[in-house]
Amino acid sequence: MINNFIKRAITGVLFVAILVGCILYDSFSFGILFTIISALTIYEFGQLVNMRVEGVKINKTITMLGGAYLFLAIMGFCIDAADSKIFIPYVLLLLYMMISELYLKKENPVLNWAYSMLSQLYIGLPFAMLNILAFNYNKEYNSVSYVSILPLSVFIFIWLNDTGAYCIGSLIGKHRLFERISPKKSWEGSIGGGVVAIGVSFLLAHYFPFMSMWEWAGLALVVVIFGTWGDLTESLLKRQLHVKDSGTILPGHGGMLDRFDSALMAIPAAVVYMYFIQSLS
Repeated sequence: MINNFIKRAITGVLFVAILVGCILYDSFSFGILFTIISALTIYEFGQLVNMRVEGVKINKTITMLGGAYLFLAIMGFCIDAADSKIFIPYVLLLLYMMISELYLKKENPVLNWAYSMLSQLYIGLPFAMLNILAFNYNKEYNSVSYVSILPLSVFIFIWLNDTGAYCIGSLIGKHRLFERISPKKSWEGSIGGGVVAIGVSFLLAHYFPFMSMWEWAGLALVVVIFGTWGDLTESLLKRQLHVKDSGTILPGHGGMLDRFDSALMAIPAAVVYMYFIQSLS
């Protein structure tokens, strides 16, 4: 019990330190980190469905390359306003995923197509959309700047929400949030976690005033709501596949999907929110 707690604590500290450090250091370390995370998470997803879904055998290497390339392509597009031709290799890769099943004579090609494309939509695209938060185009100076606090804030709000929900839910949680999928989550914990995240958003508004206090609070609320749905979505996936954890890559914490499940819905929602508030200004 104690050894497991120590293992979880060390893994958690290293995980947060690497994530925060790479995001804050510069755009290069940010790009390298999330290219690797995208590839590893998609690989884990492929490993999971290949092992747990009867008749499915997707090409993990190709889907990994797809997720990694999509992240780098959108990063290049955001930084240099690169020509849209940068996405041609990715389109060719998607076509390969489809056409290859004509010749491989696998047991269930339709499910292979479905899970291969799901790996790109569910994992690859959300991670790639982090670039939209990270790189800000200034029309006045015709330049792009790296704004590390925006992608980092998504993870900060998720961590605060999870911590607040666990602590408050353990103390006063009585009403189940979604008992069919996640019987331990409560409405009291979810609301408490959201309050904690929104409270910290006021601090971010003070130190990073490029958004107003209420815009920061809105971002926190969006991340909390969609992050909770992201967590429940992965819980549904694991229940469907009859597994407790998505993998074992993070000792004491499960797999990459377990650590980034909330982010996979929170990131696209945060991007839509940012576009919305920019359209109002």
